[in-house]
Amino acid sequence: MLTTFLCFTGVDMIPERLRGYIGDRAFYRRLMHIALPIMLQNGITNFVSLLDNIMVGAVGTEQMTGVSIVGQLLFVYNLCIFGGLSGPGIFTSQYYGRSDLEGVRNTFRFKLWLAVALFVGGTGIFLAAGNPLIGLYLHTGGETGDIALTAQYGSTYLQVMLWGLLPFAIQQVYSTTLRETGETVLPMKAGIIAILVNLCLNYILIFGHFGAPALGCVGAAIATVISRYVECLIVVIWAHTHKRNVPYMDGLYSKLTVPINLTRQICAKGLPLLVNEALWSSGMAAVTQCYSTFGLAVVAALNIATTVSNLFSVVWMALGVSVSIIVGQQLGANAFDEAKASVRKIMLFSITASIVVAAIVILLSPLFPELYNTTEEVKKLAVGFLCISMACSPIHSFANAAYFTIRSGGRTWITFAFDSLYLWVLRVPIVRLLIAFTSLPIMIIFIISNLIDLSKCVLGYILLKRGSWVRNIVESL
Repeated sequence: MLTTFLCFTGVDMIPERLRGYIGDRAFYRRLMHIALPIMLQNGITNFVSLLDNIMVGAVGTEQMTGVSIVGQLLFVYNLCIFGGLSGPGIFTSQYYGRSDLEGVRNTFRFKLWLAVALFVGGTGIFLAAGNPLIGLYLHTGGETGDIALTAQYGSTYLQVMLWGLLPFAIQQVYSTTLRETGETVLPMKAGIIAILVNLCLNYILIFGHFGAPALGCVGAAIATVISRYVECLIVVIWAHTHKRNVPYMDGLYSKLTVPINLTRQICAKGLPLLVNEALWSSGMAAVTQCYSTFGLAVVAALNIATTVSNLFSVVWMALGVSVSIIVGQQLGANAFDEAKASVRKIMLFSITASIVVAAIVILLSPLFPELYNTTEEVKKLAVGFLCISMACSPIHSFANAAYFTIRSGGRTWITFAFDSLYLWVLRVPIVRLLIAFTSLPIMIIFIISNLIDLSKCVLGYILLKRGSWVRNIVESL
């Protein structure tokens, strides 16, 4: 990539106006030390999700579509866990940056209580309203799919997947804390092992190999649940048997209470992140629900395109997470100028990477839908959705890096407005209005929906330039 090339050819060869945006070798080594394990783990996870998708799709479009609809619902739960843990995670990074191990322990305890609460709430909602939620995505249109059969497969898949919600939540508590304190390799290894378990069990249980029954999408759900327990056990056992590597694990459960002052601070900074991720993920689910009114073919095609684009979006997504870790630690150490410089360098690197990856995927886009056993209508739609998504990835890359930068300084109410409020106030209403009051085809609506994020980039640039995110939020605790 351009930034990497400039870095390794020497500072003297970099134009003066670009030197503030290009790091030295040490900077990129540190960035890659954090980002590569995240990229690798998420990349492998998304690659196996692609294989899962292909294997489920091989037994029928209805099963694939039912699984994808449930995936939208579980996406909301997963993002609530992510958002809920991100709030205390801001404090974890800054506490670790100032070598305050007891502070790290307290943020971990807060995470644990919150994860259990979200698990109980999420399970209750899915048990009470799972089938009606699935029904929101089932509409006639096009020539593809059986609505009743899709609903049946989706309901059965959801019932099994509920057993994996708790290990996912616990594993996230441990893995996020490890990453925020610089231990990114172990979560990556645990994720890879879990993925391999998932992949092997998918092959056995979906198609009925080695004497096992052919369970289709139910087999895929069982495989996923088992792999989540495997990943959770690996992370938890390693953390408690390697206290020399992670010293804050020593005495972690000597108490479960969290200081009231810290609890107030985390709630003040973290509640907007939880609400943000809940509203953002439900907003994205709402946008997909709008698209679903064009028929099951659109739902199936979006599933294919989203699964493929997620595989290649791990580059800029991981770099966004790296911003929060690197900049969070620098802010905790009062290295404010260094934090500002890191943001500029990581952001340029992220945008450059997204452009390169997008160009490659667009060139190969006609090949991916051919991996699925589905109709030509679905394949054609999938290619269009994939090309549009990847062409807009530089926009999403900038917005993602801006979001994590602002969040690293504890400006969580701003990130709430920047992310989910923007989605519900602009994107969801515009898509609904376009569908309800125009006869535009789905592809044009999908393009407009993605380009709305340009306004988000403008807002992100303004917020970054103002610099209100540059502050140490743990110094006074």
